Amino acid sequence: MKIIISGHHVEITEGINQAVENKFAKVAKHFPSLMTLDVIITVEPNEQKLEVSTSYEGATVSVNAADKELYAAIASAASKLEAALAHRKGVLSAKQKKKYEVEQSDAFESV
Repeated sequence: MKIIISGHHVEITEGINQAVENKFAKVAKHFPSLMTLDVIITVEPNEQKLEVSTSYEGATVSVNAADKELYAAIASAASKLEAALAHRKGVLSAKQKKKYEVEQSDAFESV
């Protein structure tokens, strides 16, 4: 899985890069069909924000996380993304299992 990391008001260091790759490695194992992950890190006074988005089975899945510490925000975003992808996977499997029901017309009712 390719992870594209960009930053606003922050320089992406090797430590940040490794932290993001390590946290999202578990997501890559559980969802091998993911090709890319776009991560945007924003640093504001007293707050670190992370926005992660990807495309999964035809739908865009995006999560946001914020914390005072950057590494806590990365961990929070990873768990939120895994939950969002699991929800999307459940929606897709429910659609596959849903059976098409044909409504009966009144013309064939017995009198």
